[in-house]
Amino acid sequence: MGVPKHVFRNLWNGTAIVSNKVALYLRVSTDGQTTDNQRIELESVARQRGWDIVAQYDDNGVSGAKGRQHRKQFDAMIKAATRGEFDMIAAWSVDRLGRSLQDLVSFLNELQSVGCDLYLHQQALDTSTPAGRAMFSMCGVFAEFERSMIQERVKSGLQRARAKGTVLGRPRVSASKRQSLMKAYKEVGTVRGAARLAKVPVATASVSYTHLRAHET
Repeated sequence: MGVPKHVFRNLWNGTAIVSNKVALYLRVSTDGQTTDNQRIELESVARQRGWDIVAQYDDNGVSGAKGRQHRKQFDAMIKAATRGEFDMIAAWSVDRLGRSLQDLVSFLNELQSVGCDLYLHQQALDTSTPAGRAMFSMCGVFAEFERSMIQERVKSGLQRARAKGTVLGRPRVSASKRQSLMKAYKEVGTVRGAARLAKVPVATASVSYTHLRAHET
């Protein structure tokens, strides 16, 4: 049987030594803050555990509420993990990775699919250990609970709004405004131009024009 991942044999005494290649992920929300404290703590953990830090990804001044496409270093880190450039990602806290449990579970699932572990210093979460993997499973349960709660709150809010007589959806366009839109469209020949002349959003002009044309045919 081959040697397990991340482990090599000491040729002198035959003992197993764990050798993890680790990437650090650091993030602060504003340019006025610094990631130095996060880096120093994670480097200390790496020394204690014998980790080899092979990469550092720093999203300085980027909110955790932003998606992956707006967090360039976060995106680059996930791509590097997919290529197998390191064995584990270490971050100072879960809120450095994202602002919701669903985001965390999605991120963990992506790492798990490529065989990369995650260490979160503040939460003492290490998915390379049995306890860490168990906590990961619980995160999935709570993420599903969070999704259900959000859906329930949205449904309840819509029901309350309807009970109060609130009209939901896009505001309706008055008959006079629709006539103005059709007249403007005949003058300029484009929905965008008609919207400008009638002083309404392009989306409203487009929906109104489509609706009127459907009734004409």
